[in-house]
Amino acid sequence: MTRDVAQYASIPGQPAPRWTELARLKNVTRLYDAVIEEIDGRRIRIGEHWLADFASCNYLGFDLDPEIMAAPEELIRRWGTHPSWSRLLGNPRLYPDIEDQLTSLLGAPDTLVLPTITHIHLSVIPVLADHGTVFCEAQAHRTIFDGCSVAKGQGATLHRWHMNDLDHLREMLRGCPADRPRLVCMDGINSMTGNPPHLREIAELCRAEGALLYVDDAHGFGVIGERRPDETSLYGARGNSVVRYLGESYDGLILVGGFSKAYSSLLAFIALPTDLKELLKFAAAPYLYSGPSPTASLATVLAGFAVNETRGDAIRADLHRKTMRVLDQVRELKLDCPNTSDFPVIEVPLKDASDIDDVAALLWKRGIYVTLAAYPLVPRDQAGFRVQVTAANTDAEIDELNALLVELAPLLRTT
Repeated sequence: MTRDVAQYASIPGQPAPRWTELARLKNVTRLYDAVIEEIDGRRIRIGEHWLADFASCNYLGFDLDPEIMAAPEELIRRWGTHPSWSRLLGNPRLYPDIEDQLTSLLGAPDTLVLPTITHIHLSVIPVLADHGTVFCEAQAHRTIFDGCSVAKGQGATLHRWHMNDLDHLREMLRGCPADRPRLVCMDGINSMTGNPPHLREIAELCRAEGALLYVDDAHGFGVIGERRPDETSLYGARGNSVVRYLGESYDGLILVGGFSKAYSSLLAFIALPTDLKELLKFAAAPYLYSGPSPTASLATVLAGFAVNETRGDAIRADLHRKTMRVLDQVRELKLDCPNTSDFPVIEVPLKDASDIDDVAALLWKRGIYVTLAAYPLVPRDQAGFRVQVTAANTDAEIDELNALLVELAPLLRTT
């Protein structure tokens, strides 16, 4: 016999679970746990209902790019569907080829690729923290905090810090033993606001105090990159991450990123010094034990590199144009959107969190699919929805989204 999640709240001696609200929303809306039957470009079909998809993180549209979609067949014939060794036992040539190209793109000392960012956080953060101190930024992604919690369980001390209070971070760093590791963990591009961090100030602080900085740029890699005079948009060039976008170096900095968003492939990476890469080959569980990414994903990463080199900046320019169409509407309506970066992650908070059912119903009725952001996924006062614009969204779909924002405006928080 199974129970609905909400039923556990009534079991004697059991606390009401934090997830009851999500379980309720799953039952009353169609925007959670949906079974998508079919896609047509950036339109998706759930049951018999078609919606314009603004929940995808395939920012560059590589998931639908014909050149990239055609790439896996040849390599699957050569390597089979899945090179099923752990990386410690055997690496198809695809892996070092990806790492060599990625290292060059990032301008990093070296790189190591593993299946997912979550794998990396849960295994690498504990290795880097060891029995020292790990500092997790208060708004960092849940998976970063989970990795820090594992580090705590293995003997590290865990502290939280706030992006806008670097004096407190400095004070905490100076209060910890300098003869043990000190690891500062944070997001690159924030997954809800779409904004970059104060990377230069934080990196300088960590270097001055002898701490290692660990940055997860899941939403920035592929979209933003190095600034230069011939860039096609304010996203910069080449999509080589927040580190290059903000003109920082890898001195005392570990960058984590993934291909599952902009490159639409199941793979993730760490940019790091070569000596640390060699350590992680023996100390990080995914390298030793995990099944690797399937051949198709390795093939689409390599094809994505080629497309990025020839067409990437033009794609990013179009993505910027489309994102600005949405942000211009948001700003014209004076909605309280935290996005100040013009990056394609647009959070729209509700005036009253209790209206989330009505908002979800109207989104569904008007055929707009977004990321519904409810507690406990976000704090209660930040409930709303997140729009992710991709290069594969059409202007007609953006027209539909903008029209719906006008219709929803009375329920949305304004400045």
